[in-house]
Amino acid sequence: MLTFKPVTKRDSAKLRKYYENCPYQLCEYSVGVKLMWRKTLKPAWAEVAGCLVVVNRSHGQVVFDYPVPGPQGDEDAALEAIESYCVDTGTPLVISVVPDCRAARLLSRYPYVKVSDIRTWRDYLYYREDLQFFAGRRYSGQRNHINKFRSQWPDAYFRPLTRGDEAAVERFWGDYEAEFPKGDNERARRELSFAKELFTQMDKPYFLCGGMFDGEKLIALSLAEKCGETLIIHIEKALYSYAGVYPTLVQAFADAFGDGCQWINREDDAADRGLRTSKLQYGPCKLAPKYRFEPCNELLSHVDAIPTLHTQRLTLSALTEEDIPAYNALVLDGERNRWWGYDDVAGLGGPVEERSFFEVARQDFEKRQAINFAVRLEGKLIGEAVLYRFDCRGSAELGCRIDKAWAGHGYGTEAFAAVADWGLYKAHLSRVVAKCYKENQASYKMLSSCMRRSGEDETFYYFEKLV
Repeated sequence: MLTFKPVTKRDSAKLRKYYENCPYQLCEYSVGVKLMWRKTLKPAWAEVAGCLVVVNRSHGQVVFDYPVPGPQGDEDAALEAIESYCVDTGTPLVISVVPDCRAARLLSRYPYVKVSDIRTWRDYLYYREDLQFFAGRRYSGQRNHINKFRSQWPDAYFRPLTRGDEAAVERFWGDYEAEFPKGDNERARRELSFAKELFTQMDKPYFLCGGMFDGEKLIALSLAEKCGETLIIHIEKALYSYAGVYPTLVQAFADAFGDGCQWINREDDAADRGLRTSKLQYGPCKLAPKYRFEPCNELLSHVDAIPTLHTQRLTLSALTEEDIPAYNALVLDGERNRWWGYDDVAGLGGPVEERSFFEVARQDFEKRQAINFAVRLEGKLIGEAVLYRFDCRGSAELGCRIDKAWAGHGYGTEAFAAVADWGLYKAHLSRVVAKCYKENQASYKMLSSCMRRSGEDETFYYFEKLV
């Protein structure tokens, strides 16, 4: 299972290994955003199949970035690792900030999926040449502002910032806060504090920093990062008392650091009216979408209640209160359950009580994470069949266990086949899988009679049934 580590400043070089050539064009796929917003999004990262996988906590919900592959990275394997992590931890699968170039891949991957693309969080992408030269009629306003700025402050100049400029940067923040027009806006104040903290990293080789000076006074500054062919502007601040300094800074920064980039990303506007107006005035070539994919499994899509299934000898239906004593006896039969592959007692995470296992089964279905069928012979519970590990790609795993008093009569095979068929033809799965320990010959024979063997490892034989 994936093991995540919180993003810290010490991780920057490792993350940068993936982001430096990332073609996604979105600001979230950068070291700067991960560091700047880590107190809000609490990003954590892992490496799998040659890919970077990042998980965030957004408004109390776990969401994943789309995997970022390295040179030999396998995106499909990384997605499978994310899916397995969600199944193992009971976490709803949500892949957010999906770039346009990967959306079709996920649409074809998940049969049932909710997709959204909120205008508020789209990034503003510009052609580098447009911001570098402000050529053409549509940029006459920016050129006029720059000309007025140059006429009023003819000696102002732009240059890169280095660690030796720390004192000038510190003075700038004081001057900026004295003029800050959004002092009563909590989000803006938070963003400013994050920007100041990120700027302490300006000496890192992957950050590009520059400032506009009026003599010795720093009057505007910017910090960016190159990711693939996109220059991502993380910070852009200027003193409002210097009219025209913003477009002057934008042009100078693009000219100084834009080589090798086709696009400049000035990030989203967070639904701020002033930011939106300003960023639109610079003529973006597009508003880059950030798709949010919320795959659903077949239980969520098709199953409102646990149905009743009938076979030649058996009835399969939902567990009831009256089943609790027999169900507990089935679950607590340690000798029999050594082949079950799951420790029901340890899985509770607490003491065993009379209703514990019944409640787990009920809650798993309420969350549509699993569906437990009570296997009944003449109304008496003699076992259970469980369809679980729905991967949101049309597949689920099936397990079946029969009380030892009723073993050896083919009831497990009968129940197993009934639930497999229900999953494929009523719940609309495309694949049902199962496994058994290599030592368990009884289960091997049962599965071989119902399914096709699909592989093995040191511990298990694997089986599948397809439609």
